Amino acid sequence: MNPKMMPSPTVLSRLAAAFGGAALLALLLRGWHAGTQLLVASSVLMFLACLASAARVLGQRAAISLVLIALPVGWLAEEMGASYGWFFGSYHYTPVLGPQLGSVPVVIPLMWFALSYIGYVMANLIVWQIPADGATSIRRSIVMALLAALIVTAYDLGVDPYMVYKLKAWIMVKDDGWWFGETLQGFAGWMLVACSIVFVFRLLLRRTGARPAPAARTRDVLVPLGLYGALMLFEATQGVPVETRTIA
Repeated sequence: MNPKMMPSPTVLSRLAAAFGGAALLALLLRGWHAGTQLLVASSVLMFLACLASAARVLGQRAAISLVLIALPVGWLAEEMGASYGWFFGSYHYTPVLGPQLGSVPVVIPLMWFALSYIGYVMANLIVWQIPADGATSIRRSIVMALLAALIVTAYDLGVDPYMVYKLKAWIMVKDDGWWFGETLQGFAGWMLVACSIVFVFRLLLRRTGARPAPAARTRDVLVPLGLYGALMLFEATQGVPVETRTIA
């Protein structure tokens, strides 16, 4: 075989890692309901897609930094919520979302990273027409973090009722809130947590003086845009209660 036709060691290592990860995921989900397996697998794929995109758009070090901020902050906020009713109101998770760490399904912190990254990129595109703006002033960091949090929470307006009413992924203790049974406190919690993750990430960029990665391509930027668009399209066609479809 022509050596030029053979996959590079980098490609082979990525394929091996992908197959190994898929095998590990299948092993962890063995015995779980098919719906749970699909939810977990799709969440992991979304996390990996956003991580790969972030490595190109933000740079590898910045992408890893965002992961190291979003995962523990997202998990801690959800653990405090599920255990003590902080941030989001009183609720508890069911087994629908798969294996849990403490009171929180493992996929939830992964989604906090993915959504925070999507919000960061979309906020920059809306204001500056670039996917990443690197180190910025404190004032600009606050404003951009708030915009990113609004983008993330806009998605939550439709997905939260679906997860509660359709999938029963978690049970709200107070079920007579002002948003299709959801409490407004939950959306304030989404704003607070998403804003905190993005703001801390921006502070880190400011401290390190990081600049956007020069290797970002259009297809890398289309990953967060495509994922957000697909999620909103799902809400607009499959949302429960049906009124959330119009909102999406």
